Amino acid sequence: MYMQVESRTGTLLHLKRYPSIRSWSLFVGISSIGLAAAYYSSDNLAWKLFYVTGCLFVAIQNLEEWEEAVFDKKTEKVTLKTFNLYKRFLTLWKGGCSQAVFRLKEIRDVNVEEEKVRYFGKGFLIVLRFVTGFSHPLTQCAVLGVRSEVEAIAKLITTFLELDLGVNQDRHPSQSSDTDGSDPEEPITED
Repeated sequence: MYMQVESRTGTLLHLKRYPSIRSWSLFVGISSIGLAAAYYSSDNLAWKLFYVTGCLFVAIQNLEEWEEAVFDKKTEKVTLKTFNLYKRFLTLWKGGCSQAVFRLKEIRDVNVEEEKVRYFGKGFLIVLRFVTGFSHPLTQCAVLGVRSEVEAIAKLITTFLELDLGVNQDRHPSQSSDTDGSDPEEPITED
């Protein structure tokens, strides 16, 4: 799953992402290698602790991040938060959280982009495009699998921000594309 909807009201859209099953499986697999090496080895206690902590350290390093996106129409801001267990572990719980805040009015478009995921093929993620030309991914990691799940979240964000209404207003039928301002049904007469 790309992101889950935590709450949705008329003024607030709160999305969260947790580490995937693949990430947790990798965590358990690497950790169990360290435990098995410590259990079956005939080394002293210091080496056994080294096996367990070394594998646990690598397992935490490969764990995906917890990510959160809060679109708030009351404050007119979008807040993207990231929590990384590996960075928290390295900074002794003083760091590991990052936050980016943008104004909602600056978001021009929401796109789904394809990204290469090493050893696994293609992944998909949502990119927010701003009027300044800057773009920022909604999450740091792409999700493997079906593109339609990511497109559904992108459509939800687009609908919440009413970006699809802005496109329709630009193409209003009462606006004429003629440069001379004349009615296309009236003949142009020259004097």
